[in-house]
Amino acid sequence: MDKNIPYKTYLEESEMPKQWYNVRADMKNKPAPLLNPQTLKPMTAEELGVVFCDELVEQELNTTDAYIDIPEEIRDFYKMYRPSPLVRAYCLEKALGTPAKIYYKFEGNNTSGSHKLNSAIAQAYYAKKQGLKGVTTETGAGQWGTALSMACAYFGLDCKVYMVKVSYEQKPFRREVMRTYGASVTPSPSETTNVGRKILAEHPGTSGSLGCAISEAVEVAVGTEGYRYVLGSVLNQVLLHQSVIGLESLAAFEKLGEKPDIIIGCAGGGSNLGGLISPFMGQKLRGEADYRFIAVEPASCPSLTRGKYAYDYCDTGMVCPLAKMYTLGSGFIPSANHAGGLRYHGMSSTLSQLYDDKLMEAVSVEQTKVFEAAQQFARIEGILPAPESSHAIRVAIDEALKCKETGEEKTILFGLTGTGYFDMVAYQKFNDGVMTDYIPTDDDLAKGFAGLPKVD
Repeated sequence: MDKNIPYKTYLEESEMPKQWYNVRADMKNKPAPLLNPQTLKPMTAEELGVVFCDELVEQELNTTDAYIDIPEEIRDFYKMYRPSPLVRAYCLEKALGTPAKIYYKFEGNNTSGSHKLNSAIAQAYYAKKQGLKGVTTETGAGQWGTALSMACAYFGLDCKVYMVKVSYEQKPFRREVMRTYGASVTPSPSETTNVGRKILAEHPGTSGSLGCAISEAVEVAVGTEGYRYVLGSVLNQVLLHQSVIGLESLAAFEKLGEKPDIIIGCAGGGSNLGGLISPFMGQKLRGEADYRFIAVEPASCPSLTRGKYAYDYCDTGMVCPLAKMYTLGSGFIPSANHAGGLRYHGMSSTLSQLYDDKLMEAVSVEQTKVFEAAQQFARIEGILPAPESSHAIRVAIDEALKCKETGEEKTILFGLTGTGYFDMVAYQKFNDGVMTDYIPTDDDLAKGFAGLPKVD
C-alpha cells in the first residue's frame, strides 16, 4: 500500500461542492439545441416550460455559466449520503498483478443504491419551489425511479413512475422500494396512455424500452394540471447536477496529490459518465491538464460505437423535443439485457458533441464479459456492483491488464455508480450459465436509422 494514500478518501462536509459545474461553458463547440418536433426550430423556454420545471429549463438552456449555485436545501440533503468515498482498489490491483493504480468513486452509499439521487433531489426541490403537486418520470432498472420516489417523499410531492416492462418483471423488489416511498409504478408500455396503447398495438408483447416509458410519462405530465415531467439522464440539467461526482473526485485527488490518467464510466443516457468526467473535461478543454476518457456501453445497445450523429426523438412515441445525439433511432427497441439503465437508444447531446470532437473514446462490451468482471470485483473488493457499473469495471480491469503487459504505472479512475442487490435475477442467470450475448446486426440497426427524422 502507498503509505500516504488510504483505502478510502472522504472529503469533510465543509469541502463538499457548493456549486455544480456546467461543462458546456468551456466547450468550444456547444451541444446542438433541442428542436421543436413540429416547427424544427430551437425549443424556447416557454415551450420547454410546458413539460419541465421553470428553473430546470433555465439550467437546460444555460451554456455560458461555468458554475451554478447549489441551493442550501439540496446541500443539506446531500449531507445524508455525501461526500461519497474515493476508493483505492488495493485488493483489485494486487489480484491483477498490475503496476496501475486503480481508484473508484462509489455512489452506492444511499438507499436508492445509486448516483441518481444527486439529480432527483434537485429536480424535486425545483418542482416543490414552483408549487407543483407532483412529477412523472420513467425508469429502466429502477434506480432513477427509486431515487425520485425518495426525493418526492422528502418534499411531499406525488410521484408517478413508468417502469420499463422487462425491468418491472425482473426487478419486483426495486418496484416495491418505490411504492414504499409513496410512488405509483406502472409497467410500460401500458394501456393507461394513448402512446402506450399505440406502441402495444404496433409491438404486441414488447418488453418495453426507456423511450416508450418516457413517452408515457410526458403524456401524463402534460395532460395533468400541477404536474411536470422529470428525466433521470440525457438532459444537460441532469449532467449538471451529477457534476458533484466529478467535483468531489477532483478535490479528493488534489488532496492526495494524485491525478488520474484514464477516467472510465458506463454510458446509457450519460448522467453518471457526464457527472464523473465534467470537471476533468473542463481542465482538458481549458488546456490545464490532459486525460483519457472512456465511455463504456453494452454491445446490445451501442449508440456511440455504432450509432449515427443526428437529430432524433428522445422517446419512442415521438412526443419529446428532438435532440442531436449519437442514436440508434427512437424506434430501436434494445434486447432485454440485464443492464436496464443502459437500454436507451441515444446519448446525451453534451457527451455526443464531446465524442464527435474526439475528446473522449467509446467501447462496447458483451454482457457475459461484464458479469465476469462484476463477479471478480465482488469477490475481490467486497461490493456487489450494479450491472450498469460493471461495464466500467470491465474496461478498468482491461486497461489495468494492459499496464501489466507494458509495465506502465497509469492511474485509472472509474465510476462505481451503484450496487447490484436488486439485480439478482441477472446474477442468477450468469451463475447458472444461461446468460447470452445479443449483438444487433447491421440490418437490425438499419431499421432504427430508417425512422430518423429529416432535419437539415
